[in-house]
Amino acid sequence: MIAGLARMVRDVGLAEELAQDALVAALEQWPETGVPRNPGAWLMTTAKRRAVDLFRRNETLGRKLGELGRAQEQLGEGVLPDFEAILDDEHIEDDLLRLVFTACHPVLPMQGRVALTLRMLGGLSTDEIARAFLVKDSAVAQRIVRAKKALADAQVPFEVPVGEERMARLPAVLEVIYLIFNEGYSATRGDDWMRPALCADALRLGRVLAGLMPTEPEVHGLVALLEIQASRSAARTGPNGEPVLLLEQDRSRWDRLLIKRGLDALTRSEELAEGAYGPYSAQAAIAACHARALAPEDTDWTRIALLYEGLAQLTPSPVIELNRAVAVSMASGPAAGLALVDRLVGESALKNYHLLPSVRGDLLDKLGRHDEARAEFERAAEMTGNARERALLLGRAASCAQEAAGVQS
Repeated sequence: MIAGLARMVRDVGLAEELAQDALVAALEQWPETGVPRNPGAWLMTTAKRRAVDLFRRNETLGRKLGELGRAQEQLGEGVLPDFEAILDDEHIEDDLLRLVFTACHPVLPMQGRVALTLRMLGGLSTDEIARAFLVKDSAVAQRIVRAKKALADAQVPFEVPVGEERMARLPAVLEVIYLIFNEGYSATRGDDWMRPALCADALRLGRVLAGLMPTEPEVHGLVALLEIQASRSAARTGPNGEPVLLLEQDRSRWDRLLIKRGLDALTRSEELAEGAYGPYSAQAAIAACHARALAPEDTDWTRIALLYEGLAQLTPSPVIELNRAVAVSMASGPAAGLALVDRLVGESALKNYHLLPSVRGDLLDKLGRHDEARAEFERAAEMTGNARERALLLGRAASCAQEAAGVQS
């Protein structure tokens, strides 16, 4: 809705307000009148009518009112546009991609572009975005407010740019799609470990972008990463929605078609880059190592550790270093991995990152230091906002407590 409205009113902030107003109207009217046959069309029609009313009350927007009025006259008095056509999948894809490129305009700083697009397009809350950036909620909220104002002040057109301007916005667009998928793959809040709709949105946008920019290796690298990661979705939760970790998953449930599509996209990326890896293609190569292993013991952890080392050089990050430590622990033993993790304990960016104590607890448990492991798992459980993940971590803590009691007895 926001994407379609922004295309019409040319104002992202106004589009969000109109969409919210339409949803409020639905909550007020539908309990009495019933849900309409096409709820999406009803919402878009209501939002458009409110836009027209707003323009009529605002003389400075008279030109936009004239444009909407002429479009209405062409359709006939009292006749509304075919919003069912506006809401078909292909059109939505185009509008969503326009919205991504609009919110990733160079008039905004990089972090402002990404934060705004995650909020507008991904529907992520400020705390979810804050987790992605490892910053405070208040900082994200300020970025979003400033970004909306900057776009409105600059009168940024709602369009997919061409040429050098498109290339300038590409890094932010890729990051947005990547972060939307990540939130869907491992939800920050709520009772479900995954949010499949977000994963599907990100994957669809990635595929559209690959069609729009077929010669860009990192676009194909991102698509490869998302395809392969999405292939595991069915195996990542148990019968009751509980998380199933990678090494415990039933790999026969992995989607082989998505894996093939991901490996093909990775090959395309490697060919275009002549074998060199960027940040997304490097992650795709790591995911491919898992995808090619028919059993956990077949995983090439040494190659994964080397790929993480190269990724850390491309985009230095304590999170990447944490992932590298896990790979090193699988390739060279938990003691080697723990030595790397312990170096990260003082990182301010990881202060509230629950996966740091979670990984440390796992390595301590493997080393037989069960009391220490229990404390780490309990600390990780306190940090996470996801109910499923908290239950998993508390379960690990309880198991460590039992093992510690057995050793003492």
